[in-house]
Amino acid sequence: MSTIVDVKSISRWRLILGQSAEQQLADYGSGGSTGLTDEERIMDQALSEIYDDTQGMDQSSGGASAGKRGAGNGKSAPHLSKWLGDVRSFFPDDVVSIIQHDAMERKGWKQLLFEPEVLAQVKPDIQLIGTLLSLKGKIPEQTKETARMLVQTVVDDLVKLLEHDIRRAVTGALNRRQHSPLPSVSGIDWKRTIQRNLKHYDRERKKIIPEKFYFFDRAQRSKEWTVIVDIDQSGSMADSVIWASVIGSIFASIPALNTRVVVFDTEVVDLTEQCANDPVDMLFGIQLGGGTDINKSVAYCETFIEEPKKTLFIIVSDLYEGGNRGALIRRMRELREAGVRTMCLLALSDQGQPYYDENLAKTLSKDGTPCFACTPALLPELVEGALKGYDLFELAKRVEKTKER
Repeated sequence: MSTIVDVKSISRWRLILGQSAEQQLADYGSGGSTGLTDEERIMDQALSEIYDDTQGMDQSSGGASAGKRGAGNGKSAPHLSKWLGDVRSFFPDDVVSIIQHDAMERKGWKQLLFEPEVLAQVKPDIQLIGTLLSLKGKIPEQTKETARMLVQTVVDDLVKLLEHDIRRAVTGALNRRQHSPLPSVSGIDWKRTIQRNLKHYDRERKKIIPEKFYFFDRAQRSKEWTVIVDIDQSGSMADSVIWASVIGSIFASIPALNTRVVVFDTEVVDLTEQCANDPVDMLFGIQLGGGTDINKSVAYCETFIEEPKKTLFIIVSDLYEGGNRGALIRRMRELREAGVRTMCLLALSDQGQPYYDENLAKTLSKDGTPCFACTPALLPELVEGALKGYDLFELAKRVEKTKER
């Protein structure tokens, strides 16, 4: 097995399996070697810090040491900064995020994020922001500005990713309410135009020759709909909290929507003002962790519903209710009966299937509130359909099918 392809294959397996597989793989390699290049050796060292039990970063000395990793009390900021630099240099961004997350979760390096020189080397992503928000009360003063800059970077990226599609979805739904004589090709109401011009069908050409075109009114009335985003800030919902907060800030920037953004655990906090002004401030106003009282939050949100049939109420929660479960079910049923369009997003993230209270989800669905997980990329289509009056359960099924593909 001495071909180039085989050598590459062996070196890849060596990176996957670690130091313990060195000798066995070398026996199959060219010249008794696994064929790691200098670059791959650096990658291997970086991976061994996290995944290899025989090699680890000694937090007390600031360097790598043989044997089981120890958990000393000293600082290893310089060494960790170098490690982060190596990871970011030799691995693609999506892999960096995974390694970085594993380093914090598996090896307990969260406290090292309090070092400014370390935090400056970290790749900002949603999981990191969730970690920072969960630790924000412990972040020292000298690190707070760096932490805020990282949060700002992620928020800006998420807004760029979603803002156009959400604005298009909302304006597309709300602008198709009235008709206008003002000509605009993009605003032609084809269905009505065809229906009204069927009598002008030319049999010879086999075409309809329209005598008059009909257009959608592009004018946008202020605060046409109320959108309430009610967010569960329990620790298990960290990714969803960040996505929902950013999406809430986009809703708040659209003149046609009267947006309320509320977060809850056992208490309810209205973050609408912070959301409208600065989503980063809003995120720093969130306290991840604690219990859950969904019923209390829904009762608070009810006070902002003036026109039920022009209200979209989105709960982002895994539905593990610690409050009055029976009252929550009755309250949600009454909202639906009044005409409010309700939905529960069990997760709003790009992660896998969420953990949630299946019994409560089934009960709410039976009463008319679909409960399902949704990726952020699919949310604009979901919101547009809800505002247009489409069947929410059909929309939920479409979302699930799209996710499966």
